[in-house]
Amino acid sequence: MGEPAAPPLALVTGSNRGTGRAVRSRLIADGYTVRCLNRSPCADHDDPVTVDFGDPAAVARAAEQVLADAPRLDLLVVNAVTRGFGAVADVTAQDWDEAVAVNLTAPVRLVQAALPLLRRAQGHIVLMGSHAGSRPFEGGVAYCATKAALKQVAEVLLMEERRHGVRTTLLSPGAIRNFDDDHSAYKMSVESVAEVVSWAASTPRDTVLGEIELRPGRLDTPPVVGLDRLQHV
Repeated sequence: MGEPAAPPLALVTGSNRGTGRAVRSRLIADGYTVRCLNRSPCADHDDPVTVDFGDPAAVARAAEQVLADAPRLDLLVVNAVTRGFGAVADVTAQDWDEAVAVNLTAPVRLVQAALPLLRRAQGHIVLMGSHAGSRPFEGGVAYCATKAALKQVAEVLLMEERRHGVRTTLLSPGAIRNFDDDHSAYKMSVESVAEVVSWAASTPRDTVLGEIELRPGRLDTPPVVGLDRLQHV
């Protein structure tokens, strides 16, 4: 009998807390070998390479280092994010530039570095988007703009990479309980979001979930309802 097949390999960014940590744990439970790429090391996982996601060139080099001995990559989950807020009139150059670098340019550089191994495995890319990409809000210009642009990156990847067997899913969630002290009944748990990532990655190879729009199961009463909404667009 031949040697047993190696477990599938996943690379997850931003996996040292919150949603990313839950995704990492769920994928390990699913049987993946998980490698991480974070700003700071995980307290409970071996990930010796860290990187400043505000430096996209460094992200590409770090990804190559993390995957240097990998024969293939079955799943890439791009989760690292920055959420600097500010009105158009007030957002600082530093906050704007950081949002573009972390939320948009770094994911592209990461995908570019991983694509040869993803093609070899006919693997899957999951880009973590946000409702902010299609539902802009005051004070969120940098976050909303970069998440909207990431949606276009996902669409182009869908058109370009399926011919190579690589599928892309944009997961666009609403409010998540990303912090341990957040117990809101109107947000999703990080474990629930991780389950959806797992589900998206396990779909049959002749299908792809291009975008998953994920909302909390319960809805709080909005501040403006009914016909009055028309005055607040």
